[in-house]
Amino acid sequence: MSFKSGFVNIVGNPNVGKSTLMNLLVGERISIATFKAQTTRHRIMGILNTPDMQICFSDTPGVLKPNYKLQENMLQFSVGALQDADILLYVTDMVETPDKNADFLERVGKLEIPVLVLINKIDSLTPNPSPKGEGSSQQQLEEIVEKWQKLLPKAEIIPISALHKFNIDAVLKRIKELLPDGPAYFDKDQWTDKPARFFVTEIMREKILLYYDKEIPYACEVVVEQFKETDKNIHINAVIYVERESQKGIIIGHQGVALKRVSTGARKSLEKFFGKSIYLEVFVKVDKDWRNNDRALRAYGYDLRD
Repeated sequence: MSFKSGFVNIVGNPNVGKSTLMNLLVGERISIATFKAQTTRHRIMGILNTPDMQICFSDTPGVLKPNYKLQENMLQFSVGALQDADILLYVTDMVETPDKNADFLERVGKLEIPVLVLINKIDSLTPNPSPKGEGSSQQQLEEIVEKWQKLLPKAEIIPISALHKFNIDAVLKRIKELLPDGPAYFDKDQWTDKPARFFVTEIMREKILLYYDKEIPYACEVVVEQFKETDKNIHINAVIYVERESQKGIIIGHQGVALKRVSTGARKSLEKFFGKSIYLEVFVKVDKDWRNNDRALRAYGYDLRD
Protein backbone atom coordinates (compact mmCIF):
# COMPACT_ATOMS: atom_id res chain seq x y z
CA MET A 1 0.00 0.00 0.00
CA SER A 2 1.43 3.38 -1.01
CA PHE A 3 1.91 6.19 1.50
CA LYS A 4 0.73 9.72 0.74
CA SER A 5 2.10 12.94 2.18
CA GLY A 6 2.27 16.62 1.38
CA PHE A 7 1.86 20.23 2.37
CA VAL A 8 -1.61 21.78 2.28
CA ASN A 9 -1.40 25.52 2.81
CA ILE A 10 -4.35 27.69 3.82
CA VAL A 11 -4.46 31.29 2.57
CA GLY A 12 -7.04 34.04 2.23
CA ASN A 13 -8.03 37.47 3.44
CA PRO A 14 -8.40 38.35 7.14
CA ASN A 15 -11.36 37.07 9.17
CA VAL A 16 -12.69 34.52 6.66
CA GLY A 17 -12.29 31.55 9.02
CA LYS A 18 -8.88 30.11 8.10
CA SER A 19 -7.87 29.32 11.68
CA THR A 20 -11.20 27.69 12.53
CA LEU A 21 -10.87 25.55 9.41
CA MET A 22 -7.29 24.59 10.29
CA ASN A 23 -8.32 23.45 13.77
CA LEU A 24 -11.14 21.34 12.31
CA LEU A 25 -8.94 19.67 9.70
CA VAL A 26 -6.14 18.83 12.14
CA GLY A 27 -8.38 17.92 15.06
CA GLU A 28 -6.31 20.01 17.48
CA ARG A 29 -6.81 23.57 18.65
CA ILE A 30 -3.53 25.06 17.46
CA SER A 31 -4.53 28.32 15.75
CA ILE A 32 -6.14 31.31 17.44
CA ALA A 33 -9.70 31.71 16.21
CA THR A 34 -11.45 34.89 17.36
CA PHE A 35 -14.00 37.24 15.86
CA LYS A 36 -11.29 39.85 15.23
CA ALA A 37 -9.34 40.20 11.99
CA GLN A 38 -5.56 39.81 11.71
CA THR A 39 -5.49 37.25 14.50
CA THR A 40 -2.83 34.98 12.97
CA ARG A 41 0.62 36.55 12.72
CA HIS A 42 2.80 33.55 11.98
CA ARG A 43 2.63 30.57 9.69
CA ILE A 44 1.47 27.70 11.90
CA MET A 45 1.70 24.04 10.90
CA GLY A 46 -0.70 21.34 12.05
CA ILE A 47 0.06 17.73 11.15
CA LEU A 48 -2.62 15.10 10.55
CA ASN A 49 -1.32 11.53 10.70
CA THR A 50 -3.12 8.37 9.58
CA PRO A 51 -1.71 4.86 8.92
CA ASP A 52 -1.33 5.61 5.19
CA MET A 53 -1.05 9.38 5.09
CA GLN A 54 0.56 12.50 6.58
CA ILE A 55 -0.99 15.89 5.78
CA CYS A 56 0.97 18.98 6.84
CA PHE A 57 -1.51 21.88 7.03
CA SER A 58 -0.29 25.47 7.35
CA ASP A 59 -2.42 28.36 8.61
CA THR A 60 -1.20 31.79 7.43
CA PRO A 61 -1.88 35.45 8.25
CA GLY A 62 -4.68 37.13 6.36
CA VAL A 63 -3.63 38.82 3.12
CA LEU A 64 -3.80 42.60 3.37
CA LYS A 65 -2.17 45.81 2.19
CA PRO A 66 0.65 46.38 4.73
CA ASN A 67 0.51 49.54 6.86
CA TYR A 68 3.68 48.85 8.85
CA LYS A 69 6.68 46.51 8.80
CA LEU A 70 5.04 43.80 10.91
CA GLN A 71 2.27 43.46 8.30
CA GLU A 72 4.87 43.39 5.52
CA ASN A 73 6.48 40.39 7.17
CA MET A 74 3.09 38.77 7.83
CA LEU A 75 2.32 39.06 4.11
CA GLN A 76 5.54 37.22 3.29
CA PHE A 77 4.32 34.23 5.31
CA SER A 78 1.28 34.08 3.01
CA VAL A 79 3.29 34.59 -0.18
CA GLY A 80 5.69 31.85 0.92
CA ALA A 81 2.76 29.49 1.35
CA LEU A 82 2.12 29.70 -2.40
CA GLN A 83 5.63 28.52 -3.18
CA ASP A 84 5.89 25.28 -1.21
CA ALA A 85 2.36 23.87 -1.26
CA ASP A 86 1.31 20.58 -2.81
CA ILE A 87 -2.32 21.69 -2.47
CA LEU A 88 -3.61 25.21 -1.78
CA LEU A 89 -6.80 26.01 0.13
CA TYR A 90 -7.97 29.53 -0.70
CA VAL A 91 -10.58 30.47 1.90
CA THR A 92 -13.13 33.19 1.23
CA ASP A 93 -16.64 33.83 2.56
CA MET A 94 -20.09 34.98 1.51
CA VAL A 95 -19.53 38.71 2.02
CA GLU A 96 -16.05 39.65 0.85
CA THR A 97 -15.47 41.00 -2.63
CA PRO A 98 -13.98 38.27 -4.83
CA ASP A 99 -11.35 40.56 -6.37
CA LYS A 100 -10.08 41.89 -3.03
CA ASN A 101 -6.26 41.86 -3.00
CA ALA A 102 -6.20 41.18 -6.73
CA ASP A 103 -2.38 40.98 -6.90
CA PHE A 104 -2.29 38.02 -4.51
CA LEU A 105 -5.22 36.37 -6.27
CA GLU A 106 -3.39 36.70 -9.59
CA ARG A 107 -0.50 34.71 -8.11
CA VAL A 108 -2.94 32.02 -6.98
CA GLY A 109 -4.36 31.82 -10.50
CA LYS A 110 -0.92 31.10 -11.96
CA LEU A 111 -0.24 28.11 -9.71
CA GLU A 112 0.11 24.68 -11.32
CA ILE A 113 -0.83 22.81 -8.14
CA PRO A 114 -4.43 21.90 -7.19
CA VAL A 115 -6.33 24.86 -5.71
CA LEU A 116 -9.52 24.45 -3.69
CA VAL A 117 -11.56 27.62 -3.19
CA LEU A 118 -13.54 27.17 0.01
CA ILE A 119 -16.50 29.55 0.31
CA ASN A 120 -16.97 29.71 4.06
CA LYS A 121 -19.85 30.98 6.20
CA ILE A 122 -22.62 29.75 3.88
CA ASP A 123 -24.73 29.52 7.04
CA SER A 124 -25.05 33.32 6.73
CA LEU A 125 -27.10 33.03 3.52
CA THR A 126 -30.51 34.69 3.43
CA PRO A 127 -33.02 31.90 4.16
CA ASN A 128 -36.17 33.58 2.81
CA PRO A 129 -36.44 34.37 -0.91
CA SER A 130 -38.74 36.97 -2.45
CA PRO A 131 -42.17 35.87 -3.80
CA LYS A 132 -40.59 35.46 -7.26
CA GLY A 133 -37.85 33.24 -5.87
CA GLU A 134 -35.19 35.90 -6.27
CA GLY A 135 -32.57 36.26 -3.59
CA SER A 136 -32.85 32.71 -2.35
CA SER A 137 -29.88 31.23 -0.55
CA GLN A 138 -29.29 28.87 -3.48
CA GLN A 139 -29.30 31.75 -5.94
CA GLN A 140 -26.89 33.76 -3.78
CA LEU A 141 -24.50 30.84 -3.57
CA GLU A 142 -24.66 30.15 -7.32
CA GLU A 143 -23.81 33.76 -8.09
CA ILE A 144 -20.80 33.72 -5.77
CA VAL A 145 -19.58 30.39 -7.16
CA GLU A 146 -19.86 31.78 -10.69
CA LYS A 147 -17.74 34.81 -9.77
CA TRP A 148 -15.01 32.61 -8.32
CA GLN A 149 -15.08 30.29 -11.32
CA LYS A 150 -14.38 33.28 -13.56
CA LEU A 151 -11.57 34.52 -11.32
CA LEU A 152 -9.92 31.12 -10.81
CA PRO A 153 -11.09 28.86 -13.65
CA LYS A 154 -8.65 26.02 -12.78
CA ALA A 155 -9.74 25.84 -9.15
CA GLU A 156 -12.32 23.54 -7.55
CA ILE A 157 -14.95 25.40 -5.52
CA ILE A 158 -16.46 23.92 -2.37
CA PRO A 159 -19.02 25.77 -0.17
CA ILE A 160 -18.45 25.15 3.55
CA SER A 161 -19.42 26.30 7.02
CA ALA A 162 -16.48 25.91 9.39
CA LEU A 163 -18.68 27.08 12.26
CA HIS A 164 -21.18 24.26 11.70
CA LYS A 165 -18.61 21.78 10.29
CA PHE A 166 -20.57 21.59 7.03
CA ASN A 167 -18.70 19.97 4.11
CA ILE A 168 -15.44 19.75 6.09
CA ASP A 169 -15.37 15.97 5.55
CA ALA A 170 -15.79 16.56 1.82
CA VAL A 171 -12.82 18.94 1.82
CA LEU A 172 -10.66 16.41 3.68
CA LYS A 173 -11.74 13.63 1.32
CA ARG A 174 -10.76 15.71 -1.72
CA ILE A 175 -7.40 16.62 -0.17
CA LYS A 176 -6.65 12.92 0.36
CA GLU A 177 -7.50 12.21 -3.29
CA LEU A 178 -5.17 14.97 -4.52
CA LEU A 179 -2.28 14.30 -2.15
CA PRO A 180 0.87 12.93 -3.88
CA ASP A 181 2.70 9.76 -2.90
CA GLY A 182 5.61 10.48 -0.60
CA PRO A 183 7.33 9.81 2.71
CA ALA A 184 6.33 11.09 6.14
CA TYR A 185 8.09 14.38 6.86
CA PHE A 186 7.51 14.31 10.61
CA ASP A 187 7.28 11.73 13.38
CA LYS A 188 3.85 10.07 13.50
CA ASP A 189 3.23 11.41 17.03
CA GLN A 190 4.06 15.03 16.09
CA TRP A 191 1.10 17.33 15.47
CA THR A 192 2.82 20.70 14.93
CA ASP A 193 6.21 22.18 14.11
CA LYS A 194 5.96 24.82 16.85
CA PRO A 195 7.50 24.54 20.36
CA ALA A 196 5.47 24.69 23.56
CA ARG A 197 6.53 28.31 24.22
CA PHE A 198 4.87 29.37 20.97
CA PHE A 199 1.46 28.18 22.14
CA VAL A 200 1.87 30.09 25.41
CA THR A 201 2.30 33.30 23.42
CA GLU A 202 -0.63 32.48 21.14
CA ILE A 203 -3.01 31.70 24.00
CA MET A 204 -2.02 34.90 25.78
CA ARG A 205 -2.48 36.93 22.56
CA GLU A 206 -5.91 35.35 22.19
CA LYS A 207 -6.94 36.68 25.62
CA ILE A 208 -5.60 40.12 24.77
CA LEU A 209 -7.61 40.10 21.54
CA LEU A 210 -10.75 39.12 23.43
CA TYR A 211 -10.40 41.49 26.38
CA TYR A 212 -9.15 44.74 24.79
CA ASP A 213 -10.59 46.97 22.08
CA LYS A 214 -9.39 48.95 19.09
CA GLU A 215 -5.65 49.12 18.44
CA ILE A 216 -4.43 47.73 21.77
CA PRO A 217 -4.32 44.00 20.80
CA TYR A 218 -2.46 44.75 17.58
CA ALA A 219 0.20 46.78 19.40
CA CYS A 220 1.00 43.85 21.72
CA GLU A 221 3.56 41.09 21.41
CA VAL A 222 4.06 38.30 23.96
CA VAL A 223 7.46 36.81 24.80
CA VAL A 224 8.00 33.80 27.07
CA GLU A 225 11.15 34.42 29.11
CA GLN A 226 10.95 31.26 31.23
CA PHE A 227 9.28 27.88 30.67
CA LYS A 228 10.13 25.25 33.27
CA GLU A 229 8.21 22.00 33.07
CA THR A 230 7.98 19.14 35.57
CA ASP A 231 5.84 16.02 35.56
CA LYS A 232 2.98 17.83 37.30
CA ASN A 233 3.26 21.55 36.52
CA ILE A 234 4.78 24.28 34.37
CA HIS A 235 6.26 27.56 35.60
CA ILE A 236 6.00 30.34 33.01
CA ASN A 237 7.27 33.92 33.04
CA ALA A 238 5.91 35.99 30.16
CA VAL A 239 6.20 39.61 29.04
CA ILE A 240 3.57 41.57 27.14
CA TYR A 241 5.33 44.21 25.05
CA VAL A 242 3.44 47.31 23.94
CA GLU A 243 4.50 50.32 21.88
CA ARG A 244 3.72 53.18 24.27
CA GLU A 245 3.46 53.93 27.99
CA SER A 246 -0.22 54.78 27.62
CA GLN A 247 -0.85 51.29 26.22
CA LYS A 248 0.99 49.76 29.17
CA GLY A 249 -1.43 51.49 31.52
CA ILE A 250 -4.42 50.15 29.61
CA ILE A 251 -3.08 46.58 29.61
CA ILE A 252 -2.46 46.68 33.38
CA GLY A 253 -5.68 48.54 34.22
CA HIS A 254 -6.72 50.15 37.49
CA GLN A 255 -5.00 48.34 40.37
CA GLY A 256 -3.90 45.64 37.93
CA VAL A 257 -7.41 44.31 37.37
CA ALA A 258 -7.18 44.11 33.57
CA LEU A 259 -3.84 42.31 33.60
CA LYS A 260 -5.11 39.87 36.21
CA ARG A 261 -8.07 39.06 33.96
CA VAL A 262 -5.72 38.26 31.07
CA SER A 263 -3.43 36.19 33.29
CA THR A 264 -6.26 34.20 34.83
CA GLY A 265 -7.90 33.51 31.48
CA ALA A 266 -4.59 32.50 29.93
CA ARG A 267 -3.68 30.25 32.87
CA LYS A 268 -6.98 28.34 32.62
CA SER A 269 -6.58 27.84 28.87
CA LEU A 270 -2.95 26.80 29.27
CA GLU A 271 -3.89 24.22 31.91
CA LYS A 272 -6.43 22.75 29.51
CA PHE A 273 -3.94 22.85 26.62
CA PHE A 274 -1.01 21.24 28.46
CA GLY A 275 -2.99 19.10 30.91
CA LYS A 276 -0.93 20.35 33.86
CA SER A 277 -1.06 22.95 36.62
CA ILE A 278 0.27 26.28 35.39
CA TYR A 279 2.09 28.93 37.44
CA LEU A 280 2.01 32.04 35.30
CA GLU A 281 3.70 35.38 35.99
CA VAL A 282 3.03 38.18 33.50
CA PHE A 283 4.84 41.51 33.16
CA VAL A 284 4.19 44.45 30.86
CA LYS A 285 7.01 46.39 29.18
CA VAL A 286 7.33 49.05 26.47
CA ASP A 287 9.26 48.39 23.25
CA LYS A 288 8.68 51.65 21.42
CA ASP A 289 7.15 51.29 17.94
CA TRP A 290 8.23 47.64 17.73
CA ARG A 291 5.93 46.94 14.77
CA ASN A 292 8.11 49.17 12.58
CA ASN A 293 11.45 48.19 14.11
CA ASP A 294 13.62 45.68 12.22
CA ARG A 295 15.50 44.68 15.38
CA ALA A 296 12.30 43.96 17.27
CA LEU A 297 10.74 42.06 14.38
CA ARG A 298 13.79 39.83 14.12
CA ALA A 299 13.76 39.24 17.88
CA TYR A 300 10.06 38.32 17.80
CA GLY A 301 10.50 35.92 14.88
CA TYR A 302 8.84 37.88 12.08
CA ASP A 303 11.78 38.77 9.81
CA LEU A 304 11.99 36.12 7.09
CA ARG A 305 15.28 37.43 5.71
CA ASP A 306 17.21 35.69 8.48
